[in-house]
Amino acid sequence: MTETAPPADYGPANLVDGADVARYDALGDGWWDPKGAMAPLHRLNPTRIRYLRDTMVRHFAVPTDAALPLDGLSILDIGSGGGLLSEPLARLGGRVTGIDPAPNNVRAAARHAEAGGVRVAYRATTAETLAAAGDLFDAVLALEVVEHVPDPDAFVATACALVRPGGLFVLSTLNRTAKSFALAIVGAEYVLRWLPRGTHDWRQFRTPEEIATPVRRAGLKIVDRTGMVFDPLRDRWSLSRDTDVNYLLAARRPEAG
Repeated sequence: MTETAPPADYGPANLVDGADVARYDALGDGWWDPKGAMAPLHRLNPTRIRYLRDTMVRHFAVPTDAALPLDGLSILDIGSGGGLLSEPLARLGGRVTGIDPAPNNVRAAARHAEAGGVRVAYRATTAETLAAAGDLFDAVLALEVVEHVPDPDAFVATACALVRPGGLFVLSTLNRTAKSFALAIVGAEYVLRWLPRGTHDWRQFRTPEEIATPVRRAGLKIVDRTGMVFDPLRDRWSLSRDTDVNYLLAARRPEAG
């Protein structure tokens, strides 16, 4: 049921952080352990998926009662890891391509999808390689990725280049604020120990406007900015107007002509 490609193809303009890739590549099947290293993403995932589903339904004018609201949409999940995002989107009907520069991630994602009977096209490659080949998608997603790349502006420009006319780009990342340092670095890595120390570098966080600049330069129009906040009492994430720590940004490419 799952399509996989040959070993990693990093392409002509490799913008990935090798050390970061190696750290996540070591997770293997641990991606799918809800109590393991990716537990924070498991908590966050329902909120991300709900936002993506609702945003794509609005953008592509899908009937709200559709059984498979993403049916037929070509979706690229950049930095797909073990498939935590790709699989649910495929179950909603999307024709999902998940790409990741870490071969073990791709293999783990493929195993899990095959075991669950979910069709996802996983490839050990990068956005730069797909852009060089002229590939285009209805929706391009880069969730929790840009804070891990050495050149955020170039990465965002490349991701936007993969959006077809009339298509959608969605990114999520961490804002660079005093609040995000306190919660995402000190709180998550040192106090609560949700993440290993050193998982994030606050200096690599980007403000919404810093992300919006290369998006606009790529010819896309920002259509939404939404925050994500964690409620420790309920142990769950929700969408919010508060973008001080985690936020999502959606942009559309105008139709050709």
